[in-house]
Amino acid sequence: MTENIFSGNNSIQDADKMAVELARFSQNLNFNEEQILDMVQETIIPVEQFFANYTCAIYEIETKFKVLNEQFSLIYDGNPIESIKSRVKDYDSIIRKVIKKNLPRTLEAIEENINDIAGVRVICAFEEDIYRLAKCLLQQDDITLIRQKDYIKDPKPSGYRSLHLIVSVPIFLENEKKDVKVEVQLRTIAMDFWASLEHKLKYKKNIPPDKMKMLTKELIDCANISASLDSRMQNVRNYILKSSDQ
Repeated sequence: MTENIFSGNNSIQDADKMAVELARFSQNLNFNEEQILDMVQETIIPVEQFFANYTCAIYEIETKFKVLNEQFSLIYDGNPIESIKSRVKDYDSIIRKVIKKNLPRTLEAIEENINDIAGVRVICAFEEDIYRLAKCLLQQDDITLIRQKDYIKDPKPSGYRSLHLIVSVPIFLENEKKDVKVEVQLRTIAMDFWASLEHKLKYKKNIPPDKMKMLTKELIDCANISASLDSRMQNVRNYILKSSDQ
């Protein structure tokens, strides 16, 4: 039987808050302490396991990139990865997506329909490394590509650039193997710097409309400049590598 995670025994809320609310509710129903404890465990444990699965999937993807980075450092005498960032979406973000997509309010529906609960962002120095790393990841036999969006070759109107991969990776639990979806974003340092600034602007509510329009246009110009810089830096690097081979 599918359990409802927003009402009844599987609400996605802070675990302590759920326990307090459940205890208050139980006072009016004359439950004994053991029954209350059972209800709390039935509420919290499935949700904790749900989020733990995504955390484990992030570990798997991060490890794969760290291994590739180490191998590349030996083959090409340099590390293609500058940094790796990761996150699991919080309760509120998931709930907002469920409402926006009008999904059934169950763990199963969320796992099936929301692809970016787990996210890994890989920051590279050069654009060429993005595609090399993505190719190496997707060649691994335990990785399944679900969807790919290349916002580097086809930037968003805002100027946003990044390579997005939705992949499925297996995690191995005590008694089962489970495939879990992870969104992987690969960017250069310049792309990541731009995206961070654009994100801050997007959520600023107190900027007058005329100033917002001006800043939006300025960001588009900055995106074009950073794209040109990435290309020029790549050309310099290619020349250096070519010269060292001669």
